[in-house]
Order: sequence, then structure tokens, then C-alpha cells
Amino acid sequence: MKRIILAAASLAVASACQAADWKILPGGALTFSGEQAGEKFTGHFSRFDAKISLDPQNLAEAKIVVTVDLASAATGDRQRDTALPDKDWFDIAAFPQARFESRQVTRTAAGYEAVGDLTLRGATKEIHLPFTLAIDGRKAEAKGHADLKREAFGVGQGQWASDEWVGYNVGVDFDLKAERSD
Repeated sequence: MKRIILAAASLAVASACQAADWKILPGGALTFSGEQAGEKFTGHFSRFDAKISLDPQNLAEAKIVVTVDLASAATGDRQRDTALPDKDWFDIAAFPQARFESRQVTRTAAGYEAVGDLTLRGATKEIHLPFTLAIDGRKAEAKGHADLKREAFGVGQGQWASDEWVGYNVGVDFDLKAERSD
């Protein structure tokens, strides 16, 4: 009987140490913003996916992996939208996806922060991704913002390598809804 109780207790402890798995629900937003010729613009990615394992009570086990289909970028400007997939910008023929993979998730005064690697156009850089998280039963909503420098990832080649026409600063925002899948 002692063995059964010990086994049950071990299973309970092991289950409590695992992070909760979440499935992204349709209707979320992944947007970006920048400046071209002195004018601000915004765009969005219509195709992206995330694998999230996160329990606010056990952040040491948290893992976030986001993949973005770069061909799905759209800004509403035909010239810009035609240029983004090309070799000077995202070069989707060689690099069809961007990928973020967290190494650490911590609680902050404003919410949470995921620190991890963003790979874009073959370059991998550490980024800090602050976000808020609201959990209501089996549903959750996460919102966040990160500032990136496009030149750090080689986005904008040739005549676009300087910030003369297109600014280096890019803002990335997300608003995702998810449901527990475990």
C-alpha cells in the first residue's frame, strides 16, 4: 500500500511541475510597424503558429515557440507588399519563416517577459519580449510588444540597407487568445 501511495504522490508532484499547454485560437493578431519616407506604416502577418507551454506558478518549465510565415506579410500598400517577399527584404525563397524560441520566462512588475532567440533571414539574435497574460479558467489572452532593429537581421539589402528611406526601427505587437489543450 505504501508503494501505491508513494507512486500516486510522485505522479501528483510530477504533474504539478509540468507547465500547462495552450492552443492558439483563431482571431489573434501579429502586427508590425515602421516608417518609410517619413511616414509611419503598419502591417500584419496572417499566418503564424505558436506552441506554448506555460504555467504562471511554474515559469521555470515555460516554453514558447512561435513560427511566422513571412509570405503572409501585408501592409495594404501594393508596392511595399510586393517588395517584402523579395531578396532585399525577407527573401522568402531562402528564408520562408521567422522563428522565436524562448529560453526563459519571468514575472515582471508589468506582467511577464520571455527572453529567447529570434531567427529572421538566417540571423539569430536574443530578444526580450515583455507581455501581459490574463487567464480565465481554460482561456487566456496574451498581449505584448517588442522593438527590433531590422538591420540586425539583414532585412533591407542593397539600396535599402541604410535608413534613408526606410527606418531601422520596427515594432512588433501581438494579441493572442489561447485555450488549454491538456
